[in-house]
Amino acid sequence: MAKIFCVANQKGGVGKTTTTVNLAAGLAKVGQRVLMVDLDPQGNATMGSGIDKRTMALSVYDVLLESASVAEAAVLSEKCGYHVLGANRDLAGAEVELVELDRREKRLKTALAAVDADYDFVLIDCPPSLSMLTLNGLCSAHGVIVPMQCEYFALEGLTDLVNTIKQVHANLNRDLQIIGLLRVMFDPRITLQQQVSDQLKAHFGDKVFDTVIPRNVRLAEAPSYGLPGVVFDPSARGSQAFVTFAQEMVDRIRTM
Repeated sequence: MAKIFCVANQKGGVGKTTTTVNLAAGLAKVGQRVLMVDLDPQGNATMGSGIDKRTMALSVYDVLLESASVAEAAVLSEKCGYHVLGANRDLAGAEVELVELDRREKRLKTALAAVDADYDFVLIDCPPSLSMLTLNGLCSAHGVIVPMQCEYFALEGLTDLVNTIKQVHANLNRDLQIIGLLRVMFDPRITLQQQVSDQLKAHFGDKVFDTVIPRNVRLAEAPSYGLPGVVFDPSARGSQAFVTFAQEMVDRIRTM
């Protein structure tokens, strides 16, 4: 049975897409079967996985409108070692079209159920806003991975996200929980980041992942080559941290 996780944070620019593609590549490296679902109309996770969003025959848009199945629309990224259910600009129109359809917030969940036996992990890259697309992701998922920069405004955004997850848990998806907070773009030389990290651990305890992703130039360069950092430069500190994080995820799932 596949474990389905949303990578979500209502604050933009916190590294959600970087986290999604590098965790997918890290999980593939440690022997897991992975599907990465891009729910952001910008299609950055698709392009960052070595798939050209402009030439895809089918995308997550077709899956949400039930004109294609996940098995038909997902493509293997051979360089990265995982399958991609990609997104492009068509997805922006899905927001409007979904509003009038039945089971509009459960369409992705229904589609993923058909490929449940084919994958160990499904990772969903959500847009930064709380939209019908994000809601589809949250209704499908067993849990949420929250990438966080250790800065003051990030703590404020986290409060909003926790409230959203509680509402979805209460009304739409009883399985949904926060799996963990991942500290990203971390620079131990900055005192404030160290203080915010300590506050997170004091407040959330074991919900904070042990792995910390350092601020790393190679991770930032990788998307311009259409690859996750883990594939682009496996020896970089950031890439090695994501492989460690992937192993931590596998271990955490075993104990859930």
